[in-house]
Amino acid sequence: MDTAARSREPYSDLVIDTHDLGRGAGRMMQVQRTAEAPAELGIEVIGVPQGSPIELDLRLESVVEGVLVTGTADARLAGQCVRCLVDLTDETVVDFQELYVYPDKESEDTETEEEIRHLNGDLIDLEPVLRDSVVLDLPFQPLCRPDCLGLCPECGADLNADPEHGHQAPVDPRWSGLAAWPGEES
Repeated sequence: MDTAARSREPYSDLVIDTHDLGRGAGRMMQVQRTAEAPAELGIEVIGVPQGSPIELDLRLESVVEGVLVTGTADARLAGQCVRCLVDLTDETVVDFQELYVYPDKESEDTETEEEIRHLNGDLIDLEPVLRDSVVLDLPFQPLCRPDCLGLCPECGADLNADPEHGHQAPVDPRWSGLAAWPGEES
């Protein structure tokens, strides 16, 4: 095994050693583990807090080209409602599948070479796949509830707490002099 690859192993729960799987096509192994969430796993308004547990349930299958990883990741989310800014928490379970190609296998398609994930010796780094899967599964605009009314655009009051909240329509300053005139009586 590559010494550089072996030296990365203890630094992340998201690195899986496939040495016991071997290179014989058709072999399989199950891996279940809890990993710590890496930094910045999410988008600006919602994501998985750094260091929080992610439950991984993986199936690694040896195929001719490399190792096919199929699995699920169960993680806790934290963020803010985009309408009323209240803190919210949720849970997400994402499915993913990725082929990690053996380092000695050459790709016939040079255009997709950037998209191909390679094993580093016998090690698989799940962080990029996990990041892609989780971020794509996150709500673009998370809400505390589907009918959230948000905040008053004039004073910032929570409209969920006071749905009848309102302000008088602003008077155009060009017409403010007319406000002093007595009204017509019928």
